Amino acid sequence: MYAIIETGGKQYKVEQGSVIYVEKLNLDADTKVDFKVVAVGTDDDIIVGEAAANASVAGKVLKNGKGKKITVSTYKPKKGEKRKLGHRQPYTKVEITSITA
Repeated sequence: MYAIIETGGKQYKVEQGSVIYVEKLNLDADTKVDFKVVAVGTDDDIIVGEAAANASVAGKVLKNGKGKKITVSTYKPKKGEKRKLGHRQPYTKVEITSITA
């Protein structure tokens, strides 16, 4: 059984026991979290729409962190204008504990 969940404006395909990295959630480690379910799939069919809204996906927050640094450079030729800066996107590592349909 798998489920399609939505969090942080993105959708993820998850199964029970899988570990995913999602956009930062304002939760501490070892906290339980529930996700919005878009679709639930089994071996023989898939459930979408209002029937999938009755399903639930629960997870446990493992940790919060920051991703690798991304270097951003801007440059305008013949103007002597250049800039270099970095960005580290925050994330939350979540383990999916249960999927109920």
